[in-house]
Amino acid sequence: MKKENVFPKFPERRFYFEEAQFDIVTLHLSLRHVYTSNPLKSWKPLFMEKNKTFEEVVIRLRNIERNFKLGTEIIRALRGIDLDINRGEYVAIMGPSGSGKSTLMNILGCLDTPSSGIYELNGKNVSNMTDDELAEIRNTEIGFVFQTFNLLPRTTALENVALPMIYAGVSRRDRIARSREVLTNVGLADRMDHKPNELSGGQRQRVAVGRALVNNPSIILADEPTGNLDSKTSDEIMELFNTIHRDGNTVILVTHEEDIAENAHRIIRLRDGIIEDDLRKNKK
Repeated sequence: MKKENVFPKFPERRFYFEEAQFDIVTLHLSLRHVYTSNPLKSWKPLFMEKNKTFEEVVIRLRNIERNFKLGTEIIRALRGIDLDINRGEYVAIMGPSGSGKSTLMNILGCLDTPSSGIYELNGKNVSNMTDDELAEIRNTEIGFVFQTFNLLPRTTALENVALPMIYAGVSRRDRIARSREVLTNVGLADRMDHKPNELSGGQRQRVAVGRALVNNPSIILADEPTGNLDSKTSDEIMELFNTIHRDGNTVILVTHEEDIAENAHRIIRLRDGIIEDDLRKNKK
């Protein structure tokens, strides 16, 4: 299959520091050397069957450590993390600055690899994968939502949502159909042809959520998804995440806001690179 040359080549970058920001262009354009030989042949529903429960583990971490070298000093950002997250769970990860939550998010999102330990995502050991293999995992298994939206500024909402499918080998016709379906489901049926600077903050984040959902990933990973939004818009976006979860998707939020974390059914608190508390709430 001939790869579509729709974007210029950007320099690849990898980030390893606790507070690093990751942009969606880097995430998906790093896939330009990884073109799947098995394009998606059919779509699952945007949201999975309502009220369906899952017991299978989608994320398994065993003794995960992440060390950074700073001059002659070794910084132990994560210190032997053990964690299971089941398919269909709604999890919030919290912790103060320096707790390791950003480092854990980077590893969960395959943006970084652990110094030691085992990370299995959807049954695949991703701990020691190559950069190209990790890029493919990011595009097929993980849907990212960032605080700063990370939309391509010169492209429409429809084109932004379709971006991950280009690297999954999906035909143009199917990309357009799927993107329209997703944008309709996140409440943007009348904004598909608008560029980011023509959208409100809440609408931009809805585009980002649609882009995260479009390839039917194993997990939705949201990093401070309401950090740049006012209170009313934050409530609307969180209701969208709640709907996505109620319909069967696995959602992981990384946040420092207690009221945002309260939407989740499980809250994991980190401190000094270890899990300090793991609280499961009764499902409403």
